[in-house]
Amino acid sequence: MSEIKLLDCTLRDGGYINDWDFGEYTIREILSKLIESGVDYIEVGFLRDCVYEPGKSLFNNCAEIAKILPENRGNTKFTAMSLHNKYSVDKLEPYDGKTIDAMRVTFHDYDIDEGLAYIRKVMEKGYKVFANPINIMGYSDEMILRLLQKVNEIHPYAFSIVDTFGSMMKDDLQRIYSLIEHNLSKDIVIGLHLHENLALSYSLAQEFINMKASDRDCVIDASMLGMGRSPGNLCMELIMDYMNKNQSGHYDVNPVLDGIDDHIAQLKQIEPWGYNTAYSISAKYNLHRNYAEFLLDKGRLRAKQINQILGSIEDNKKTAYDEAYIEGLYQDFQNKAIDDTQTLATLVQQLAGKQCLILAPGSSILSEREKVERYIAQEKPVVISANFVPDTYEADYVFCCNAMRLEMIFAKKKIPKLIVTSNLLEMCGEDRPEEQKPCAVNYMDLHFGESGPSDNSVIMLLRLLKKLEVSSVALAGFDGYRSDVRTNYVADYMASQHIKGDEENKKIRERMEQMEKQMNIQYLTKSLYHDMI
Repeated sequence: MSEIKLLDCTLRDGGYINDWDFGEYTIREILSKLIESGVDYIEVGFLRDCVYEPGKSLFNNCAEIAKILPENRGNTKFTAMSLHNKYSVDKLEPYDGKTIDAMRVTFHDYDIDEGLAYIRKVMEKGYKVFANPINIMGYSDEMILRLLQKVNEIHPYAFSIVDTFGSMMKDDLQRIYSLIEHNLSKDIVIGLHLHENLALSYSLAQEFINMKASDRDCVIDASMLGMGRSPGNLCMELIMDYMNKNQSGHYDVNPVLDGIDDHIAQLKQIEPWGYNTAYSISAKYNLHRNYAEFLLDKGRLRAKQINQILGSIEDNKKTAYDEAYIEGLYQDFQNKAIDDTQTLATLVQQLAGKQCLILAPGSSILSEREKVERYIAQEKPVVISANFVPDTYEADYVFCCNAMRLEMIFAKKKIPKLIVTSNLLEMCGEDRPEEQKPCAVNYMDLHFGESGPSDNSVIMLLRLLKKLEVSSVALAGFDGYRSDVRTNYVADYMASQHIKGDEENKKIRERMEQMEKQMNIQYLTKSLYHDMI
């Protein structure tokens, strides 16, 4: 009778969430809970060419791993993962039965031979080895067959189906498993590693269990609460429960649930993982997830716009992430160039030489409202709001460069004169009421400045006002990004799901320093950008 075993990868794959900095106490607790549950394998982290830091699940050798392993290991075996070009196999000690029992080695479709040569060296040191080809969904059937032939020659302990980009569906799993089952040596274990892009990992794991051959041993990867680089992994507590109910499993789910409550749930609150439409789109096109993360971090695109950009990625760019390439696609998408000469001339007539007040959506326009209202009463400025329509102030204009915010603006019953950047013109159809028809200015002309690119609405608006011969501007609500996201905005619905922090503040501060050399800028309300001077 063949066996199905479970491998927990919380400390390795979950480490993408917290930079593998679990803390020594938490690492020991997670190991203890998993051993108590009866899980078959625990992946303790990565072996990498690095300087070992206690409390992290990144290791430079097996001696460092031995320090965190408990004396009582029950029936659980231990593994670590390495990418063949990120860890020197020369540093790997010969197997002695005191640390890890197996190594999991990953490689890409473009460096298969290097990966398999590395696996051979690890096997020569006495370890069981899992061969984990990255992104098997990127392999053609012919490529899989050629790979299996080479794998059979070196004969590792296991060969894994790794759905790196979470794009696998039932038919894909059936096809790939059938190819492997009929062409991989019968005594090589088949592994399965799934991601949650399409919210299918649990159902695919069940399908895998039901379709596997009766004489084939298998290993299924999972993590506690599905912890892993967004959108996460198969949940260990779910697959354990399924195994107990349907496969005579021996697992005690309760220690895993305790471990989740004590250590994992709080991490999800800080840096969430799980299903997200952008990650499902990246899976749709079988793309490296960093592309979706790059566009999500912009915080300025609708899901359908992310779909349009990701759908334009060329085949030869899909597997290896190229930040310069996706930045170029993003800028091309945003830059809907128009002739805005007449628009700028009209705005110059309306604004040149006037005192302007920019209302940004920071919470300080409420907490320091008296100061702002006093300034408006005394100076009588032209009031321009940035990416929102204020409820508590009367704005003369609203400037918008963000698709998500423009939809919110259009939802208002009454809006000021609207100025939009050219990337949003498709959202401003001819059927809009006359009062909602905007004047448009070129996105790229405002995105790029002397201090570098910025898609922050206030920076872009300041650049526009400079073009319009406005020399003096007051700012209110330009607070800066704080760790407590609830205090960042004047309204909760404006908060982005992607937390911006010190790095974003630093970039904006650099842009503001340049703007302050070109214009007279006054901060009416407290701002991190002013305090950082």
